[in-house]
Amino acid sequence: MQLDKIHATVVTGFLGSGKTTLLANMLRNANGKRIAVIVNEFGEMDMDAELLRGCPLDCADGTDRGDGIYELANGCICCTVEEEFVPVMRKLIEQRDRIDHILIETSGLALPKPLVQAFNWPGVREHCTVDSVISVVDGPAVAAGRYASDPERVERQRLADDSLDHDPTLRELLEDQLGSADLVIVSKSDQLADGDRERVTAAVRHHLPEPVKILFVSHGEVDSELLMGLDAATEARIESVETHHDRHHAEGEEHGHAHDHFDNCVVRLGTVDSDRLLERMRALIADHAIYRVKGFAATGKPMRQVVQMVGERAACYFDRPWEPDEVPETRLVVIGRELDREQLQRELAAAEA
Repeated sequence: MQLDKIHATVVTGFLGSGKTTLLANMLRNANGKRIAVIVNEFGEMDMDAELLRGCPLDCADGTDRGDGIYELANGCICCTVEEEFVPVMRKLIEQRDRIDHILIETSGLALPKPLVQAFNWPGVREHCTVDSVISVVDGPAVAAGRYASDPERVERQRLADDSLDHDPTLRELLEDQLGSADLVIVSKSDQLADGDRERVTAAVRHHLPEPVKILFVSHGEVDSELLMGLDAATEARIESVETHHDRHHAEGEEHGHAHDHFDNCVVRLGTVDSDRLLERMRALIADHAIYRVKGFAATGKPMRQVVQMVGERAACYFDRPWEPDEVPETRLVVIGRELDREQLQRELAAAEA
């Protein structure tokens, strides 16, 4: 056990695989550990960071809840290691006497290998080690042979990120994430039908070294003691991990990208009727190139409501009470193409109570 170093857990997985849900559970069950969180998310309002702020984490600097969360929103973390990731790690190293563990949630498109390699950089390797790389895979999607629950959504994320210097297929990207993993979490296991576990295990096991374990999890609920303290020191073996991306570079393939136009805007409302809001959002999604809606709603109740929509699928739940000094409001991030924010504001204002 490298007791003299801060241990970092790297969590990878496609959009919608359940990474944030898993991290939120880890923070709720941190058993007194002082945890710093690095979140790699695209968007004007960082939904993942907001959700994690709702967890009772002990912050790295001992100040108000949420100050221990570092948001890297300028592109895929594995492609901005030098510009984005390493500077944040050095900031955390300066606070190492007040940090017990670091949790890193990567972009869904991130390759773990470049990120883990950064732990061998001078100034980082002396103070930090990779406790483990955890790869989260969507159980029902893998069982159906789709790799991701919403492949089109993952592709739109790829097109939106101008920092990307890798362009593998979803299959190759999943295999590269699994190849670097020290532990695999299969999410949404409660949605698997008879025989699906065996199919998922066979599909995943094929790309894993024999010692790597597979855990089936529902709602991100797994004992944090199983996820933190693995002491895998992944940086010591990462150079031996061969990835599709390595092979593409070795063969001299081009890594250019055709980038689509990708908009996001924030709609702010007062107190809304939750059912009417969902109805209005479904109508907008049907009529416009809207890929996703995510945010928080004030519904007249003492609790804040989380709202997420992709296509016809909606997820709404209350995550925490409104703070005494917090003015309840509805804030929604709408992600799509050629968005007219004023029109969206008018349409959704019809849901105000």
